[in-house]
Amino acid sequence: MRFSFIVLVFICFNSCDSSITTKDIVFADNQVIAHRGAWKANGLPENSIASLKHAIELNCAGSEFDVRMTLDNVLIVTHDATYNNLNVEESTYKELAVHKLANGESLPTLKEYILAGMSNNNSTGLVCEIKPSKIKPRNIEITNKVMALVKDLNAENYISYYISFSYEILKRIEEIDANAKTQYLDGSKAPKEIKKDGIDGLDYLGYKFSKNPEWIKEAKGLNLVLNAWTINKTDDIDWFLANDFDYVTTNEPELVFDRIKVSPTQSNYKLVWSDEFNYSGKPDSLKWSHEIGLKRNQEKQYYTDSLKNARVEKGYLILESHKEQIKNAGFENKDVKNWRKNQAFADYTAASLTTKNLAEWTYGRIDIKAKLPKGVGLWPAFWMLGANYSNVGWPECGEIDIMEHVGFDADSIFGTIHTKSYNHMKGTQKGKKIYIDKPYDMFHTYTLIWTPEHMDFILDGKVYNHIKNEHKTTHEWPFDQDFHLKINVAIGGMLGGRKGIDEQSFPNRMMIDYVRVYQKEH
Repeated sequence: MRFSFIVLVFICFNSCDSSITTKDIVFADNQVIAHRGAWKANGLPENSIASLKHAIELNCAGSEFDVRMTLDNVLIVTHDATYNNLNVEESTYKELAVHKLANGESLPTLKEYILAGMSNNNSTGLVCEIKPSKIKPRNIEITNKVMALVKDLNAENYISYYISFSYEILKRIEEIDANAKTQYLDGSKAPKEIKKDGIDGLDYLGYKFSKNPEWIKEAKGLNLVLNAWTINKTDDIDWFLANDFDYVTTNEPELVFDRIKVSPTQSNYKLVWSDEFNYSGKPDSLKWSHEIGLKRNQEKQYYTDSLKNARVEKGYLILESHKEQIKNAGFENKDVKNWRKNQAFADYTAASLTTKNLAEWTYGRIDIKAKLPKGVGLWPAFWMLGANYSNVGWPECGEIDIMEHVGFDADSIFGTIHTKSYNHMKGTQKGKKIYIDKPYDMFHTYTLIWTPEHMDFILDGKVYNHIKNEHKTTHEWPFDQDFHLKINVAIGGMLGGRKGIDEQSFPNRMMIDYVRVYQKEH
């Protein structure tokens, strides 16, 4: 009887213990990886158990941490090669542990850290970074010890990814456990090489992807995981979310959660075209072409393809206007009626870029972040024309003015449509304006949301013009077809020149941070 009782207790104990340490964990369905835990907002130490616990409280998909090994072969969680001025690999754990973390915690061993990550955690994966050793034979030793500890703790299900700057370490992990998921940190290898070597994903410093944007599409095509570190600024976070990265590793998990809520991807939009202007020189000829000459609206500028008027530098597209005389290549003689042909010279140069014959879209969301040029007589615009313009002309082709601004109305922007029934020649155009704060000193985001049923014109997230499809004819709604995009700064003309041109405003610049086009996934 006594023997049976002991056996029963033994079975219950082991059953209970197994239910704790082998519990299934379903990783949270979001892109947020807390870098060294969620430490920043609450002033917690990085790589502390407290920062890990806060990442779990936030329901991050993962919480990253760093592993090193002491002189006496104790695995610890710390980032730098030194801890309180002691070299980790040349010091014993006892020597290191004398120094507490800033919140009073002891320097955590890996065992303590993993056990804490397994406690009251149903959704946050542990992202284990194994730091390479300067003593090369130790790379394999530390990897073996980490993997053995994870197995002893029955913690395999809690480790979402192993990451490292060392390819040797990652390949050893794959040898030990074929089911372990790995990501490479160094950023030196193209996706096809990663795939060939059995690594599961790329976890690269953010700028590596902006420098090699083709890697994003390539990695997705190879079913590799995409992660980027350390992404802390709003614009950067938005870009990685827009590009549908699997994960964003960040010191600002709360901010990333906020940006996820407002990301177009949350409304089932997929980025289909963009220019982030992460290059220098002429605008990308695969995305933009130049309009040349005197074009429309009795405007005074002559559009050129000169770098002086349109160039990319320091991450921005710059459209720069100048007061300078330039020969009109379209001049015939001063007596012809056509204003484009009766002027031998123009007094201003500017730029107009278009995606015509390069990229056109039916429906979607367009975001353009820009800082506008200042000056009475300037008329910057982001606008679209229907693909059938060459066949039916304006306004029957339809025009969508995502943003128009005129320098004499310095505190307003306009969002408008023009069609055969609704256009400014008849005074029937459908447009509204909104007050804009510091258009010349701040970047603002101008957005069009265009569906079969309506259009929304949006400034910095605020809808100021909502136009419904009346379901009449193409005279009212010619917008069920492809449109191309134009970006330009006009000078003078029928609208821009109503109150003259301030000659002192030249040269002037419009600066564009990005252009992004999204469409719904079907």
